[in-house]
Amino acid sequence: MSGVTLISMTATPAPPLRVGNASGFYGDRLAAVREMLQGGPVDVLTGDYLAELTMAILGRDQLADPSRGYARTFLRQMGECLAFVMERRIRVVTNAGGLNPRGLAERLTELAEGLGFDPRIACVTGDDLLHRAEELHLGSPLTANAYLGAFGIAACLDAGADIVVTGRVTDASLTVGPAISHFGWTDADLDALAGATVAGHVIECGAQATGGNYALADDLLGAGHRLDHPGFPLAEIHADGTSVITKHPGTGGAVTTGTVTAQLVYEIAGPRYPGPDVTARLDTVRLTQEGPDRVRLSGTLGEAPPPDLKVGLTGLTGFRNEVEFLITGLDARVKADLAEAQLRAALDHRRPGELSFEFAPAEDPHGPTQDAATARLRVVARDHDPATVGRSFGAAAVELALASYAGLHLTAPPREARPDGVAVTHALVPAAEVEHTAVLPDGDQVTVPHPARTREATELPEPPPPPPPASEAPLREAPLGAVLGARSGDKGADANLGVWARDERAWPWLVHTLTTDLLRDLLPETADLRITRHLLPNLYAANFWIEGLLAPGSARREGPDPQAKGLGEWLRARLVLIPEDLLPPPPPPGRGGRRP
Repeated sequence: MSGVTLISMTATPAPPLRVGNASGFYGDRLAAVREMLQGGPVDVLTGDYLAELTMAILGRDQLADPSRGYARTFLRQMGECLAFVMERRIRVVTNAGGLNPRGLAERLTELAEGLGFDPRIACVTGDDLLHRAEELHLGSPLTANAYLGAFGIAACLDAGADIVVTGRVTDASLTVGPAISHFGWTDADLDALAGATVAGHVIECGAQATGGNYALADDLLGAGHRLDHPGFPLAEIHADGTSVITKHPGTGGAVTTGTVTAQLVYEIAGPRYPGPDVTARLDTVRLTQEGPDRVRLSGTLGEAPPPDLKVGLTGLTGFRNEVEFLITGLDARVKADLAEAQLRAALDHRRPGELSFEFAPAEDPHGPTQDAATARLRVVARDHDPATVGRSFGAAAVELALASYAGLHLTAPPREARPDGVAVTHALVPAAEVEHTAVLPDGDQVTVPHPARTREATELPEPPPPPPPASEAPLREAPLGAVLGARSGDKGADANLGVWARDERAWPWLVHTLTTDLLRDLLPETADLRITRHLLPNLYAANFWIEGLLAPGSARREGPDPQAKGLGEWLRARLVLIPEDLLPPPPPPGRGGRRP
């Protein structure tokens, strides 16, 4: 080999991919797309528009007009920002296609032509199973959509797409797809896919990762962060799947291990987070605060995905109407009973299939204001026939105005029936039964194979608990929120309630104190329900999966919180005995509330 010079051919690693998100739901901040594009560098901009209930909203849209079924606000946002997208060569990936991704892609093409641009637009289809509902034993839903993975998005980007429009994919797939394309991952790169999935899960709900809806907002305010207009998040994803969650400089809110933890424990069922491409092990995720507004996610392990795909099903449950009687002053309960008996009698000839009466007592029957002295009787009627619960239902209440209790008045005149809430349920179908299709910018259609290796996502054994707290400090009654953060939400008829310790010292106390039995005591509505607790020691967090709390489905459940969004804050407000050395010091005398 004398005289021969050896030249190293080591490949330069791919640079990190900067993925920003500009929408967490259909109805999120309209200006967020412009803010994200103009606020700093970004390689890919994603937009998540599809909550479970959104599918039903889009289904109703299609019943009225078959050409709809997509998130129309996305067109408005692209109308404002497409010039910037094309100038900076930023790729856009969105599930705004909803039930009609081809339709949105066509409208987007028309919009771009009108603006003088020619972006390469692709779409992902195959999730809509409504036409096969009977064959797949899914009943007779309004919508039926399988949760597809990220490789269809990657195929579109590999083919040169500037904009990719999808139907129902998992929320995290909007982030994972661009990473697959950028780094060349295959379905065997499980740890990398899992890391990107976790990053996608963190940023998918927009400002929830940057201080929005944050239970411990007082900590952020005390550190000088402004929360009146939080920025939207970004994920800097690396070739091994590790990532840094951040936001554009100068934007509001904050990115801390706390805000990231709050999003990690949101809408999960346990430490295994199954998806169509990978099952991410949330119990392996490690968070590191690298600097201001920079949190690194590392250590995430990935496992083969389950063999079945989740299918989201929605269905209309009929029609509803309601009236509200206002009852002022003395003997409110007696007056309410009279009104109920009279209205039931008036509806005897055409009684609704479901009729409920809910009495809310006055703040103080002898109160200094009439509002404080007024009770309410809310009457809700439901039926499959809109005529049964239409204007005639409200008219029956009005007819009591001069023939019932003293001071009777209603909050609103009679109105027509409106569609009731929707039932949201889930089913599983074998992945092989679903044709995942990428429609490339040139119109070619590519069938995207499902992962060859699969694994059932079984329950993990509970990790060993930390030793019980050794504190001998006296106990003081205080709200749980003094030492714990929480975030909660819905998954069909079930609720997820994630809690985490404000600091490492409170973690053993959380584990040994906040058991499922104590949770049932603190939240009486859960007393007869199945509750599973999963511990996530790396996050100092626990997740409670509460089955049936929102039955028959979050969109139809009666009460003030049908999607369990406030469940965590109710828990944090409950009083328990807490060691004094875990409690924060009292505020200095005379300290007022902080501005947001």
